[in-house]
Amino acid sequence: MADRVEELVEVHPLNMEVYEDFAESMRAAYPQWSGALWKKETISRLLNLFPEGQLGIFVNGRLVGCALSIIVDIDKIGLDHDYRKVTGDYTFNTHSEKGDTLYGIEVFVHPEYRARRLGRRLYEARKEVCERLNLRAVMFGGRMPNYHNYSTTLKPKEYIEKVRMKEIHDPVLSFQLANDFHVVKLLRGYMPDDKQSLEFAVLLEWDNIYHNEDRFDRQDTRNVRLGLVQWQMRTYRDRSELLEQVEFFLEVVSGYGSDFAVFPELFNAPLMSAYNDHTEAEAIRMLAEHTLPIRDHMITAAVRYNVNIITGSMPLVEKGRLLNVGFLCRRDGTWERYDKIHITPNERRAWGITGGDGFRVMQTDRGKVGIVICYDCEFPELVRLLALDGMEILFVPFLTDTQNGFSRVRHCAQARAIENECFVAIAGSVGNLPRVKNMDIQYAQSAVFTPCDFPFPSTGVKGEATANTEMVLVVDVDLSLLKELHHYGTVQILKDRRPDLYSLTAVSNGKVD
Repeated sequence: MADRVEELVEVHPLNMEVYEDFAESMRAAYPQWSGALWKKETISRLLNLFPEGQLGIFVNGRLVGCALSIIVDIDKIGLDHDYRKVTGDYTFNTHSEKGDTLYGIEVFVHPEYRARRLGRRLYEARKEVCERLNLRAVMFGGRMPNYHNYSTTLKPKEYIEKVRMKEIHDPVLSFQLANDFHVVKLLRGYMPDDKQSLEFAVLLEWDNIYHNEDRFDRQDTRNVRLGLVQWQMRTYRDRSELLEQVEFFLEVVSGYGSDFAVFPELFNAPLMSAYNDHTEAEAIRMLAEHTLPIRDHMITAAVRYNVNIITGSMPLVEKGRLLNVGFLCRRDGTWERYDKIHITPNERRAWGITGGDGFRVMQTDRGKVGIVICYDCEFPELVRLLALDGMEILFVPFLTDTQNGFSRVRHCAQARAIENECFVAIAGSVGNLPRVKNMDIQYAQSAVFTPCDFPFPSTGVKGEATANTEMVLVVDVDLSLLKELHHYGTVQILKDRRPDLYSLTAVSNGKVD
């Protein structure tokens, strides 16, 4: 081991003159990774691109460790990424002087010089770069090299929690958590060659509290415009006439530059008037024959009107089961299905609807969204699981007949916004259907709800429609405020949970087709 007497330890920017020491230290630090060495031309490219972000630690003039970084716009990269994506497949074309985040792409210390807090010095120097450049945060994907020893008994999330509680020591993750980094999320397939971590990594973040941007008047806002259709139930001759009304609302919502168009639950129920001589259960199964053609029409319309469409919900018969489903039709032409999970007693009794088995957060070009149908929003566990997976906006298409039913949906939706630090948009139907059994009357007041803190309306209501009147509600929300709330809010609900006392686990999170 190197002599520790009268050592001079210094942190300086890297230069190409010390590349041989750099290569030797890296080979020693990663003996299990063949081909892990950073090539000379790659380091040269980094130094030309961002010299102040490439740091070396020297002991008596010898380079024994380093920390390499780039600046990225984390909103463009996205929280779900791997190492190749964040580095631009090692081209570093993701580096941007206009970015907001100092992203660490490498850190190591020669094994002979470990246990001397040299790694801590490198991290502190990296934080100083972040502060000096007035960047928002330091982020990186941290390895879990000890996880392979526990993978048969612990899920990654459980392993991270035990490391956080100091029940398990991980040579990398424990060190990072001790240096004021907090866990943002788990990354899968981050480094395919990392066998010790089983290709998992932990996205970690350190917040620069000296970042001088006004936290609640940000210039780099993430505004999203929501268009909620408060749909009036009326009789239509056929499906094409109903779709004409759909197109009218899509044209209006698109004309106002909305990012999302949201329709209510069972908005196509008026088509059941043609089957009024049948029982309720028979009529809704006949209505289900319209679902896939309407879905296909919406997929095309989303591209044509340049708006992400949330189709409310429609009945669908699948493998003999009657489900209540909807579709997220993205404006890039892709789509996903979501199911109603919880079924009301009336839906079971009158129609024989059964609950779906899958739920998940969906990625869009304007952020991560969750969609639950009406009664589902009255179950806080379901929405909390979506929030823990990064959901920023919760959409709730609903159908209620009385003010009692509407109040349940409204108050539960407001609670979901507060407890999950997210925006919640509810869209319902109004009007009467005298020739459709079990669909006589409707009551709705569509709205957009927010958390309750200083950046948001004191009532927690961003906008609401006129009660029981057909109209379109257009509301802007700023997703950047959610992150500010999470880290700097008067209360920090998601961060202040007590996983040592209670936990919430999805028993099944199957993907719906």
